[in-house]
Amino acid sequence: MRNPKILVIQPDETDPPARLGDWLVAAGADLDVLEPARTHLPELEHCHGVVCLGGEMGANDDLDHPWLADVRRLLARAVATRLPVLGVCLGGQLLAVATGGQVAVGADGPEVGPRLVAKRDVAWRDPLFADLPFMPDVLQFHQDAVTVLPRGAELLASATPYPNQAFRIGPSAYGLQFHIETTPEIVLAWARSAPEDAALARPGDLEPERLAELHRDLEETWRPFAERFVRLAGGDLEPAAPAGLGLPMA
Repeated sequence: MRNPKILVIQPDETDPPARLGDWLVAAGADLDVLEPARTHLPELEHCHGVVCLGGEMGANDDLDHPWLADVRRLLARAVATRLPVLGVCLGGQLLAVATGGQVAVGADGPEVGPRLVAKRDVAWRDPLFADLPFMPDVLQFHQDAVTVLPRGAELLASATPYPNQAFRIGPSAYGLQFHIETTPEIVLAWARSAPEDAALARPGDLEPERLAELHRDLEETWRPFAERFVRLAGGDLEPAAPAGLGLPMA
């Protein structure tokens, strides 16, 4: 497929597609970026993939953000129809809840700043994760965590203190606990708006020079990952074998 159409769900104005969006477009995707708090989500008949980004709210904060239920339903439909999905941070948490997993406030507190995650054995056979290094760089900025994976999900990457860092549901729906889409400027803005969380980062990790170095490393690792997601959405990359059947859908 020449230009797969990817629906990008942006739950929060503070977390735009940024560099991830640039990588997807450069790989040949046409993006439709929607903010679910301001517009109705479309049907999926004309989409070839879905990306759901992060945000300050929690995956279960329906009382304050009733549109979250619509996002979870859309993600559940995408999984049920085997549409390629990529959920980033909150997006990954919403994907987990939408398919029967659980998300809660992290028992060990917020995780903030540059980190490494480690690939699990199954990741070496995954079409998106196989070519990543054993311990890829990531950017963490979250309070909640996926505490229980959906039934049948494959754990692709792990770390301490929060083990469920990346997972796949079925053949082509991926959830990431961490961020790959950011710029240094976006991370610095998050730090200014959440100073108590930012104070938990390791000394120097949120300095502009360190963030610039991190984002060079993120591009080297995760831009090819984004390109593979576009190939998956376009039908040019074979999806993984499903981990199981009968996934519960919320």
